[in-house]
Amino acid sequence: MSATAEISDNIATKTTPKVAGLPLIGNTLDMAKDPAKFFVDCYRKHGPVFKINILGKPYKVMGGVEAATFMGTREGKECLRSKEFWQGLVKEFDAHLALPGADGDDHKEMREILRHGYSKDAIKGRYNQLLKITDGSIERDWKPGTKVPVLQAFQFMVTDQLGTILTGSAPLEYVEDIRVTILNILNVLVTRQRPRFLLLNPAYRKAKQRVFELGDKMRAEYLANPDARSEENRNLIDDIMQANLNGSHIMPDHNLRLQLVAPYVAGLDTVANTTAAITYTVLKNPDVLARIHAEVDALFADGDIDEAGLMKKIPVLQAAIMETMRLYPIAVAQMRCANKDFVFEGHQFHEGEMIYIATCVPHFMEELYPDPYTFDVDRYEKPRAEHRQTGAYSPYGRGPHTCLGKSLAEVQLALTMARLFYRLDLSLESPDYQLKTKTAPTPGPAMSYKLKVNGYRN
Repeated sequence: MSATAEISDNIATKTTPKVAGLPLIGNTLDMAKDPAKFFVDCYRKHGPVFKINILGKPYKVMGGVEAATFMGTREGKECLRSKEFWQGLVKEFDAHLALPGADGDDHKEMREILRHGYSKDAIKGRYNQLLKITDGSIERDWKPGTKVPVLQAFQFMVTDQLGTILTGSAPLEYVEDIRVTILNILNVLVTRQRPRFLLLNPAYRKAKQRVFELGDKMRAEYLANPDARSEENRNLIDDIMQANLNGSHIMPDHNLRLQLVAPYVAGLDTVANTTAAITYTVLKNPDVLARIHAEVDALFADGDIDEAGLMKKIPVLQAAIMETMRLYPIAVAQMRCANKDFVFEGHQFHEGEMIYIATCVPHFMEELYPDPYTFDVDRYEKPRAEHRQTGAYSPYGRGPHTCLGKSLAEVQLALTMARLFYRLDLSLESPDYQLKTKTAPTPGPAMSYKLKVNGYRN
């Protein structure tokens, strides 16, 4: 990997190849069908830099270990910014700043405000409460003798969890509105794979207003009782509202709607997609399921769990989660804009060019992961530890904008899947079932994916 932040006369640059596509729409269909496969195939054919066309607009792509590594360097930080890709979402919420689209000092200040609320510290001492919320969702939506629409069930469970833990309430009546709003905003305004006229759809406009209503409701509830929680029990909403009341330029009144509903916008589809994919990969591999059952039966043998050393008690489940996130990545690519002219791997980038950084490509490289399309939970233990190779594993993104909720998500995923496999006897609709996937708004199992709930295990 090499990167030079400024172009000079004595740097020889390569000609950046252009990926063949259809008239007008370019590579839109290939991106929409399977973005990870598209980026991997293009990387293999064209190398670490290539040009694509999405709905008539040009983009450059940086991919592979080279790009993943570049994201974490000083040069990467200086050469790339995020604002342009996320500005559409910000404007749609009548706001002025969103965490994924903030750069420089604004980004640092916003991350500092939100850091505690999105970290695992926010649920320290509350793991058993999270399990009780999960049990309630299981009993409501995963009834024995039924076929459960997996993604939908997890969307309600995630809203239950994030709402109760991060904000103090679970707005289940808004789940569909959040889903529709995320779908349209990400597809049209962020990834830009769909035309803008879709934002005129009455169903979207109604859903968006309902999400605005949720944000306004959360603000009003806080202001009605701002001292409801002690300092040690403060949550994300407390941190956001305190920053606002203290006059932070990052959290003015018009930015509150977006920030207050952000846990649902950020977590609903991503966590639900990942948990749904984990059920498929584990149930498709009965030997792994048996190993996980042994771990979770021991974990819950004495009732309430001890938070200390949780991950060390469930190494196979944790490896299954990691392997699923490798094979079914949510963060297929990170979207950036060139902050200035620079050269990467011999290719010229100009200030203002729009860029996809395909950090998922190494997930499918046989040089890093032997038999990369095989589900193998033993990749992660020493001496193999394949994910520890430079640039090899990026499930939460790379660089300054690495997912702020990473540590919280790791606990949430582990506890959710441990409890689900402990409580329920699950099976695929048929042993030879092959997972159908979607790509919008984020990649994951299709809404049609169902599981059979055969009964309770515990």
